[in-house]
Amino acid sequence: MSRDRMVQLIAGVLLIACLTGSGLVGASITESIGSNKLVYADSAAENDRPEVSLGIAMGAFRGIFVNVLWYRANELKEAGKYHEAIELSKAITRLQPRFPRVWVFHAWNLAYNISVTTQTSEERWRWVQSGVRLLRDEALRSNPNDMLIHKELAYIFIHKIQGITDDANRYYKRKVAEEWTSVLGPPPPAGAETRTREGAMQVYADWMRVVADAAPTFEEAVRREPKVEELREMLRGLFGGETAADTLRRHAVHDELHRRGLSDDDMGRILGLENARDLTRLRALTQLKHDPAFENAWAEYIAHLRKRVIIDNYNMDPDRMVRYTEMYGPLDWRHPAAHSLYWARTGVERGLGRFEERNRKDYDFVNTDRITTHSIQELFRYGEVYFDFLEFVQGDYAYYLAVPNPRFIDAYTDILDEVVERAGEYAEASDPYNTFAAGYTNFIADAILMLYRRGDVAEAERYRQHLLAWPGLNFNDFTLKDRLTYPLAEFVELEMENRLTSPQVYATQVSGALQGAFASGLLAGDDELFRTQYDWARQYHKYYMDQQLRTLNAGGGYERMAVLPRDFRVLAGGMFARFIGPLPLDEKQDLYVRAPNELRLFAYLILERELRESLDERAEAGDEPGFDELFPEPTDYDAFVAELESTGQSREMQLDVDRK
Repeated sequence: MSRDRMVQLIAGVLLIACLTGSGLVGASITESIGSNKLVYADSAAENDRPEVSLGIAMGAFRGIFVNVLWYRANELKEAGKYHEAIELSKAITRLQPRFPRVWVFHAWNLAYNISVTTQTSEERWRWVQSGVRLLRDEALRSNPNDMLIHKELAYIFIHKIQGITDDANRYYKRKVAEEWTSVLGPPPPAGAETRTREGAMQVYADWMRVVADAAPTFEEAVRREPKVEELREMLRGLFGGETAADTLRRHAVHDELHRRGLSDDDMGRILGLENARDLTRLRALTQLKHDPAFENAWAEYIAHLRKRVIIDNYNMDPDRMVRYTEMYGPLDWRHPAAHSLYWARTGVERGLGRFEERNRKDYDFVNTDRITTHSIQELFRYGEVYFDFLEFVQGDYAYYLAVPNPRFIDAYTDILDEVVERAGEYAEASDPYNTFAAGYTNFIADAILMLYRRGDVAEAERYRQHLLAWPGLNFNDFTLKDRLTYPLAEFVELEMENRLTSPQVYATQVSGALQGAFASGLLAGDDELFRTQYDWARQYHKYYMDQQLRTLNAGGGYERMAVLPRDFRVLAGGMFARFIGPLPLDEKQDLYVRAPNELRLFAYLILERELRESLDERAEAGDEPGFDELFPEPTDYDAFVAELESTGQSREMQLDVDRK
């Protein structure tokens, strides 16, 4: 065989080998591209707009065609034709799913432009939720590392849902609380171990870690606890093949009903179950939930479902949720700011792994970090949530109160140097400290006011000294440093003078004063301190309400600006009822006896529901006092209940609610 023939033969063999290898590798790459949604649409679906088919047919000119569509979508938006703009945006995202700005444009139209054209809170929420789902469930699955999408998703949570600019914002907050009570159940109850920041963070992290460590697949759940399979089949026999989210919601509602000591018949009445078959299924579920043989199976199965729903339905990572709890504080996922923090921080972390000098303009670290710090501020101001899940499930507006949570004060300080450094390194800010100085200064000043008002004078003084020594103090306010040198009481008085009608200051001051009245006053047996704090809260509440109603009533803006209930009885009574709940029985009784009648009325509603049955059973079994002896009925209780029933407005009485 000649030399040339040998070379040709070897080359032919190599060619065949390369073609075979490229085929194998190509198949693998194609599979990866499809599973990770890295490919543009190559065929039009039946319900796609004509633009999708035309764009696919244009081949290499698709990019130019998409630019034309994008220009047209902007024109439609500017003309107020939002629905048409949305339909065109859908076509663009089909043709170029890795075009982040179109996703953001599309979501903004849904959550902001279209939502405000609807008539009811429920309708508005559906559009806002559509914007959230578009970014979270679709855009991020196609662009998992894009910072812009993360930032805009976080912004909807912190501005549209947690903010007070939308008339329906209070309904949005209740919907988020309802949704995440179904997913995770209620957060850990307050107790001795949650009274410190470190203790609360540990309790909440452990709560979420149960979900993070749960079985990722049903098969793994069965391997860990074999009776899980039998449990699922029994539930399917009762309720059919419902979704994981539906099972979790049923579980949450059932647990809340039983926690209140209601019988199956009472539960059926509350849930509106009228036919015998539904009541039979309810009783079977109760029996199954209380069967000791399935105790471990229930825990394993529910934890598994929660993990799958968080990953599959919400595109979130339970391990990341645990990590952020350990980083920032006891995150209550019923709070919109917990979600804005999650998405903003996730966007920053993913952006840091992809940032290069050539793509600097694509990474807005400063404004994304600002959403993180703003989220921390909101969690401090309103991070402790009291929400009547069952009442909302029944269709009522439901009690919802968000009060300050001082466990988030240090979170801002903990990350300040990090975000300042990032502003200098990645955003090239001329003075990185000034980028965050004003926000941080106002935040610490608010913390000082709140801590002082609730009676934590030593902590308030510590933060005053911290702010006075902080190197980034914004000296553009020439009087601030001077005010900080005054004694604490004078500093608080000076700060309050110009901020009496600020919603944030109002919320933290009134809530802080009531918390101090209950904890440092009533619980400590200091009646004078209680009365001073309580009366101050009442007077400031009245002043704020008078001022806000005078300012906003003509424009109808009060309802969206109402960060606390308009009726002081509702505010103080609701906070007292929730404050007394987690205390030991002897402290409950002491606090109840010391409280004025107007507070007992609200507490009695909760105490009777949760304690009467168990205390009366113990009294019948021995010499221990019964419920009526420990918690005598308040004066005028029947009239109070009649007022609630006559207004049809539940425990909140909804004197401040305009149901749309």
